[in-house]
Amino acid sequence: MTLPDFKLDLLIEAEELVPYLGNEYIRVVDLSRASVYEQLHIPHAIHLQPKWLVAQQEEATGVLPDEAGLQALIEKLNISPNHHVVVYDDEGGAWAGRLIWNLHCLGFTRTSLINGGIHAWLGAGLPTTAEVEKISPVTDLIQIDLSHAAQFRVNYEELRKQVEQESVQLWDCRTSDEYSGVRLAARRGGHIPNALHFEWSTALNRQNHLKLHPLERTRQRLEQLGFDLQQPVVVYCQSHHRSGLAYILAKLLGWEAKAYDGAWSEWGNRLDSPIITGESPS
Repeated sequence: MTLPDFKLDLLIEAEELVPYLGNEYIRVVDLSRASVYEQLHIPHAIHLQPKWLVAQQEEATGVLPDEAGLQALIEKLNISPNHHVVVYDDEGGAWAGRLIWNLHCLGFTRTSLINGGIHAWLGAGLPTTAEVEKISPVTDLIQIDLSHAAQFRVNYEELRKQVEQESVQLWDCRTSDEYSGVRLAARRGGHIPNALHFEWSTALNRQNHLKLHPLERTRQRLEQLGFDLQQPVVVYCQSHHRSGLAYILAKLLGWEAKAYDGAWSEWGNRLDSPIITGESPS
């Protein structure tokens, strides 16, 4: 069987999906709240709860699942190497971006994010349904291959060493209060030393169906804050949920990026992590 040649980029507008609706090799995945999905969703979309994307550990709440967990995710998605996965949510792309990151860690890159998600779909007046479609099981599911994961993620020990050597560029995309340590979401508050702050939702246009602001605008803002888009970056938030969109933004900007999926839940819960408190220089 030849690989279908879908002309879908990493970021697509809602209208671009319409010609592919119902194609057996397009898997549309909805990561909206269950209450939203039950009321309306894109035709043929399957619903995925965020719990399928993360593994809960004692100190870290959002790490990449182990092989068994990833196998369960693939079976839930019901995708083969011939599929193209189109993802959306109801919050501007964070959970959707997180799913794409999970798939990239497996070496599966046939992925697209709908710009603005369900809000943009509705804004364009495109059809929705409340029907939950039965999808035939795929026989040739994609194989779990974690040899690719090191290209896309960094663990605590590796990141701690890079931080101590001051050899890593960090993007903290939580709120200002979390970054400064005013709001505590772990045993300790603050941010990783040398991390620069750019809240993930700053990239969203709330007056335009939660679509991304023009990429050039976001690029300029990141550079104004001190980021060097010619050098690799590590993105993080509390549980690698919000940084799911930061990861997508970096990819769209041609910026080499990894995610720290242990995130602040791990860094802040460990009592030996170096931590900085105080306001963002921005």
